[in-house]
Amino acid sequence: MKKVIGLIVFLSLIFFLAACSANSKSEESKMSSDSSAGVDSGKSAIEEKSQVSFDNNAKQEKAAQTDMVVPNQMVIYQADLQLRVKKFEETLQNIEEQVSKYGGYISESNVSKDGVEQVSGQITVRIPQKNFQAFLHDAEGQAAEVLQRNLTGTDVTEEYVDLDSRLKSKRVVEERLTSFMQSAQKTEDLLKISADLAAVQEEIETIQGRIKYLENQTSLSTVHIVLYENKVIVPNLEDEDLNTWDKTKKQFMKSTNMLLAAISGLFVFIVGNIPIIVLLAVASVFIYLYIKKSRKRNGNG
Repeated sequence: MKKVIGLIVFLSLIFFLAACSANSKSEESKMSSDSSAGVDSGKSAIEEKSQVSFDNNAKQEKAAQTDMVVPNQMVIYQADLQLRVKKFEETLQNIEEQVSKYGGYISESNVSKDGVEQVSGQITVRIPQKNFQAFLHDAEGQAAEVLQRNLTGTDVTEEYVDLDSRLKSKRVVEERLTSFMQSAQKTEDLLKISADLAAVQEEIETIQGRIKYLENQTSLSTVHIVLYENKVIVPNLEDEDLNTWDKTKKQFMKSTNMLLAAISGLFVFIVGNIPIIVLLAVASVFIYLYIKKSRKRNGNG
């Protein structure tokens, strides 16, 4: 009986140990899966944070690119026109009125006349770029014929951006040199910094002058206009009569001058040759008397 009870207790102990071992393996398996899940979730979290960081950086770069100020295209426009007009004075006045209308100004103007048959003039104006094409259209509308039209455009955007960048860099250098000058203690250092500062300030003034020139040239376009007026003179009947009378007077004066010239020449010839004429006259008289005397003798004989 005791053996049976001992066997039962032994078997129960074996079953108990087996059950504990199974539970332990189950817990280990569960812990392993939980750990694996934790690692995967950790990796997922890191990747998610990395992706979020990448997206944020991309958004910041995009925002920075959006915030960059890109200057408008800067172009210097210039036009040269040669126009033939019917009424010079009226056309010139109309062009001057259009210049004032479009907010521009006249930088040069001159007029020349070649007799009464041709009048010409030149005028150079500066027109705001936004009204450039409109002014050209109106100016050409004043002409009876457009003899020549040249239009040029020079893009200076790159030069302007480069000058602006150089100006900012020189400003930084100027500030640093000014700071160094304030803290300099030795005279030689002060003189060296002062010379460098003066050179930088001169470069800044040069760059600013060029920037202002480009801004002026791009904001106002230059238009050079040459005007021609050929007057065709058709004389009427009165003018023709007047021309005939003038021609008659001229011909009369020519004839009179020719007659006076002939008389004058004859007088000069006679007076200038008096000795020869007297000598010839005396010789002719002697010859005449000799011949006459000879005839008388022959008649008596």
